[in-house]
Amino acid sequence: MPIEPIYTRIVADIKGLIASGELKPGDKLPSVAELRAQYDASNTAIRNAMLVLRSEGLVQGHQGKGVYVRQPTT
Repeated sequence: MPIEPIYTRIVADIKGLIASGELKPGDKLPSVAELRAQYDASNTAIRNAMLVLRSEGLVQGHQGKGVYVRQPTT
């Protein structure tokens, strides 16, 4: 059975928080350091998770400010 990369679990967890409404549009995601500690993951895993979430249009980053949940597009 193949081992799932940690970044896919991070993506799934954040998607779940968005879908459940626990994270709403405009909410700031935890910092990279907080996510690293929460998931016991590397910077690379966190970066990969953020890239996937951005490519799917779920979050957007603001240089020096953080990553935020995007408004859903209709």
